[in-house]
Amino acid sequence: MTLPIDIAALPGPAQKILDPNGPAPLKAMAAKGVVPGLKPGDTLAVVVLLSLGEGAPAEQAKKTLENLPAPLLNGALGGSLQPGVLDVIAPLCAKDAAVAEKVLLHPSLHPETVASMAAVSSELVCELIATNEERLLANPAIIEKLYLNKHTRMSTADRILELAVRNKIELKGIPAFEQAAAAIAGELIAEATEEPSFDDTQFNDVEKLASEVQLADGDDTHALNDETGQEEVTELLKPLHAIWADLRPPAKIRMLQLATLKVYDEKGREVDEVRLDAKAVRMLGVRDANPLVAVAAIKAPGMGDSEVVRIAGLRNICEDVLREIAMNREWTRHYMVKYNLVANPRTPFGHAAKWITYLRENDLKTIAKSKEVPGAVQTAARQQLQRKGK
Repeated sequence: MTLPIDIAALPGPAQKILDPNGPAPLKAMAAKGVVPGLKPGDTLAVVVLLSLGEGAPAEQAKKTLENLPAPLLNGALGGSLQPGVLDVIAPLCAKDAAVAEKVLLHPSLHPETVASMAAVSSELVCELIATNEERLLANPAIIEKLYLNKHTRMSTADRILELAVRNKIELKGIPAFEQAAAAIAGELIAEATEEPSFDDTQFNDVEKLASEVQLADGDDTHALNDETGQEEVTELLKPLHAIWADLRPPAKIRMLQLATLKVYDEKGREVDEVRLDAKAVRMLGVRDANPLVAVAAIKAPGMGDSEVVRIAGLRNICEDVLREIAMNREWTRHYMVKYNLVANPRTPFGHAAKWITYLRENDLKTIAKSKEVPGAVQTAARQQLQRKGK
């Protein structure tokens, strides 16, 4: 939501331009950032307000904001500006470190505006925003936006997440925050450096490999070896799996969030910079040996029903993942999720037993005879058959 701009606080000539009945030629000239006699800050306010309107002046004003003349921008940032004006121009400057630094130091800058910048900033601007810990702690939304910005270095994401956890701040805007917080608790947090660290480079390598993988519908990252009876990584996924296995748990958890979240530019348009195969990352994640990573994968945005059906039936999934599935009302609406949970020997008995009453007669008979499920589940299936008179 754009912060308001007080038109009454602007000088008379500016108000005249912004008057709906004001002279069209003046509006057309002002939309280009040319208003003789006005201070740069007031001129920029006029351009911003025109851009929020309709018609030809609005379209021209939007073009002007996209390519603001340096004298106008620098002059405006060096003087008084309303928070609403900064709120509009700040995201547009979020990829230029030199200009962004001036914006971040402006006394009228609102925390909401910094959060908007953090969502679309370049790597260097993310670093600038992350240095102001006092601002981050006072406005946790900025931490959330930085964490979920793919341009934020992994090492920086670690630092700001640890900062929040250390100060007992819950970041509700981060999916699987509970798992991310637990994972970072046992990590040694590196100091900020001018150049990206090894962890940053490794994280980017995983992102690059994930962008080169495209699983077809119905495909998985693993396949069953008929000879050994064990799951093995498919040839297509071996390069990604090799580097994924070496990634730190906090980095895996963050990658699981970024793989699914859409990326938007400062105008709210979806950006197709790096399109990861989110399903491939999620399916690697749920099989991870670290339960925190596995649960973060099942809670990742975009997890589809068909994926959940498959995951509920996997035998190498940790109990925590199956428990998350069993407790999700949306997923357990599907019959095959219920059946797979009951048939999976790793499902905690309390959750498996809950869904036995929903199974069809033929499936109950299968469960009652199955040697793969625990004896208690077999017994519960037989008892349910007896209740049905079968």
